[in-house]
Amino acid sequence: MSQLQNDTFLRALMRQPTEYTPMWMMRQAGRYLPEYCETRKRAGSFLQLCKSPSMACEVTLQPLARYELDAAILFSDILTVPDAMGLGLYFAEGEGPRFERPLRDEWEIRNLAAPDPHAELQYVMDAVSEIRRALDGSVPLIGFSGSPWTLACYMVEGGSSDDYRKVKTLMYSRPDLMHHILSVTTNAVIAYLNAQIEAGAQAVMVFDSWGGVLAHDAYREFSLAYLRRIAAGLIREREGRAVPSIVFTKGGGLWLEDIADAGYDAVGLDWTVDIGKARELVGHKVALQGNLDPAILFASPDAIATQTRRVLDSYGKHPGHVFNLGHGISQYTSPDHVSVLVDTVRSHSRSLRKG
Repeated sequence: MSQLQNDTFLRALMRQPTEYTPMWMMRQAGRYLPEYCETRKRAGSFLQLCKSPSMACEVTLQPLARYELDAAILFSDILTVPDAMGLGLYFAEGEGPRFERPLRDEWEIRNLAAPDPHAELQYVMDAVSEIRRALDGSVPLIGFSGSPWTLACYMVEGGSSDDYRKVKTLMYSRPDLMHHILSVTTNAVIAYLNAQIEAGAQAVMVFDSWGGVLAHDAYREFSLAYLRRIAAGLIREREGRAVPSIVFTKGGGLWLEDIADAGYDAVGLDWTVDIGKARELVGHKVALQGNLDPAILFASPDAIATQTRRVLDSYGKHPGHVFNLGHGISQYTSPDHVSVLVDTVRSHSRSLRKG
């Protein structure tokens, strides 16, 4: 593999000094980019786009051609794992992801098995390898997975949910079955992420997108405990350097100290958290990633620059900050507004370090 020309992102995750604050964006390859929409149209469907290594590679690289970003993230979907478990993923127009065979009966839950990432999910590994070759050492590649709790929400609900009624009913009435789902899914996630690392991912991220819907004690039992198991099972070094890990619980600000103790190198923050206070609380343990409100990108360029500087100033010139949005970028965002964000992060963080 080529020598890495820009390792700023990886160094920041390991809390090493950097000349500026590196940045990437959650969902940076997506519908806000006209070139992505063109490729997706050519693919025929979102799932076909995910399952074509060459097209997944193409869209992964698109934001890097436009913006001075410090990392690429594999183009895929968190639901590839439950799809490989046989639940029958499909995307209904205007409804988002759905499963043909959600987990409802005890026998279905008992029969659940972790897929072999080199069989049912080989197309993801092929995409990782192809993207690494195409990047040619320009910036690092991030691999990712959904968290066990977040995947279980989709697996039991059958799709996205407003109230999580089915999954929470199962969790409270049959915690034994819920733990079985989570345990099998945790094994699947560990194998999946390690296979991505072996295929070329240089950092990995776990998206606990729905962790924040849990009650205080339930979060510890049904999400955090499994996030810890994943962190303990990850490959930590590859190609002679550390492979850092990031965990992101949306709505997880209340549990920040517990999350920082879970074994990851970095913790992603949503926009409800003051990143300066978070750094004071846990910055001696982990790097922090985040955390601009994605809705700010609908505002004027001046407002975008002001709010971006505010996040950077709050963190200060300490090492260990990866700039990101507090959640995925909206499909309605202007690509020109993203340019303002990227340029502001690069210029202001450089001047901060000199000041």
